Amino acid sequence: MKAPAEAQLRLLDVQRIDSRADQLRHQRASLPEIAEIATLTAGREEVNDQRRDQQVVVDDLTAAQRKADVDVEQVKARRTRDNDRMAQGLVTNPKDLERMQHELASLERRIGTLEDEELEIMEQLEEAQARLDELEQKLTGSDERLAELAVQRDEKTAIIDHELAALETERGPAAEGLPADLVALYDKLRSSKNGVGAAELRQRRCTGCQIGIDNAEIGVIRATPEDTVVRCEECSRILVRTAESGLTVS
Repeated sequence: MKAPAEAQLRLLDVQRIDSRADQLRHQRASLPEIAEIATLTAGREEVNDQRRDQQVVVDDLTAAQRKADVDVEQVKARRTRDNDRMAQGLVTNPKDLERMQHELASLERRIGTLEDEELEIMEQLEEAQARLDELEQKLTGSDERLAELAVQRDEKTAIIDHELAALETERGPAAEGLPADLVALYDKLRSSKNGVGAAELRQRRCTGCQIGIDNAEIGVIRATPEDTVVRCEECSRILVRTAESGLTVS
C-alpha cells in the first residue's frame, strides 16, 4: 500500500486522538460511582424485599392486635353486664345466681388469658415495627447515597464528555484528506488490535507491541520507500517511520 509519508505521520495524530478518546470512554464506563451505584442498588433491592416482607408481618400483627382488643372488650362487656344484673338483683333464683357466679369466674380467667395473649401480640408488634423502621432507615440512607453518587457520576461524565467532544472536533481536521485505503486499514487494525492501528517506529522498536525489531528487518525498512506503508512483522500494525525511528546509519 502506498501513502505519502506526511499522511502516515498525520495518521499518528489520529491514533493519538483515538487512543485518548478510548481512554476517556473507558474512564467514563469505569467511574467508581457506577460500580458503587450498582452494588448499592442491588443491596437496596434486597433490603426493600425484606421491608416488604416485614410490612406484611407488621400488618398481620396489627390486625391480630385489633382482634385481641375486640375479644377482650367483648368479654369485659359481658362481665360488666352480668355484674350489673347481679348488683341490680335481677337474678333471684339461687341456681341461676350460682351459675352466673361461676360464669363470672370463668369470664375473669378468660379475660386474663386474652390480655396475656394481647400483651404478647403487642410485644411482637413492637419488635416487628422496630425492625421495619430499621429497614426503612436503611432504604432512606441508600436513597440519599444513591442521589449523591448520581450527582458525582453526572459531574464527572459531563467533564469527560466535554473532552470527548473536543477530541472529536480535533479529529476531523487531523483525518481530513488521508487516503481512504490507509484509513480503512487503520480502522480495521484498530478494531482487532486493542484500539491501536498505527504505531510509531521509535528507536528500532514498535510502540504498538513494544517489541524490538532485528537488524535484518531494520535494513528492509530502511530500504523501503517513504511512501510505502510498512507493517510490523510481530503485530501487523501500521508502522510509521519518524526521525526517532533509529533508521539512520551511523
